[in-house]
Amino acid sequence: MFTGLVETLGRLQARESYRGGARLIISAGQALLEGLGEGDSIAVNGVCLTATGISEKNFSAVVMPETLRKTNLGDVRPGEPLNLERALPLGGRLGGHLVSGHIDATGQLAQRRPEGNAIILRFKIPPELMRYIIPKGSIAVDGVSLTVAGLDRDGFSVSLIPLTAERTTLGWRKIGDAVNIEVDLIGKYVEKLLQPHAAVKMESREKLNAAFLEEKGFI
Repeated sequence: MFTGLVETLGRLQARESYRGGARLIISAGQALLEGLGEGDSIAVNGVCLTATGISEKNFSAVVMPETLRKTNLGDVRPGEPLNLERALPLGGRLGGHLVSGHIDATGQLAQRRPEGNAIILRFKIPPELMRYIIPKGSIAVDGVSLTVAGLDRDGFSVSLIPLTAERTTLGWRKIGDAVNIEVDLIGKYVEKLLQPHAAVKMESREKLNAAFLEEKGFI
């Protein structure tokens, strides 16, 4: 589990083919590497990966074909920056929101404009994700915990403070760039829990017709 508060920016040093997938070698700061062990989870652009090797300046992670297809890690080139966050320790401070590191889909940066000391970013996303997004709710974009500032027909907008723009990849994103989207985890659980009740309610509605009322003596 993660919080969406990026610890540092790393860079992709190399990409190697590995059993149909890929191995990513990523540079990171000493502070992050000192607390990282083999087998630990780490969010890379919001994608939960497992550190499979650690050296003085880099760590490596194996990426499955499915992950390469469903996230922007399949398109990252050597030299590009990556948002990095280690897993939340038990009892740690939850400063962002609950982020699983399981990407729902990729979105696309559709608009970018300044607003005072902030930057407004608008993202287009697949329509099936829109039901999970609410005004002022939380959403993770490339692993960054953000507050939804606005909703429209096919996307949402967020407002970046200067610190977020400077310390994450979102500050450099260009129009048309693909970003990893993870909607609010709690919303998905609530929807799943309510599905049986919705089905029962629908079944009751289907039964409540003229024939049913006549059978029961109401008409």
